[in-house]
Amino acid sequence: MRAVVRVTITVTAAVVLCACATVEPWQRGTLAKPHVALDPHPQRTALIAHVRAAREAASGGVSKDGGGCGCD
Repeated sequence: MRAVVRVTITVTAAVVLCACATVEPWQRGTLAKPHVALDPHPQRTALIAHVRAAREAASGGVSKDGGGCGCD
């Protein structure tokens, strides 16, 4: 059992450390572009969340559990 745990931890650490990458200064401009971001339109997302919260008559209708009519 201990050997399995050790092997699992070692493999997980190896995978995580291999996924790291160094970003050079001249590459940071490319990574800062909106189409690379996880949410390329944060203002539009915030507006849609606000409209949905107002429509559902509940605060936090997008990111929190519960609230509204429960039809999600």
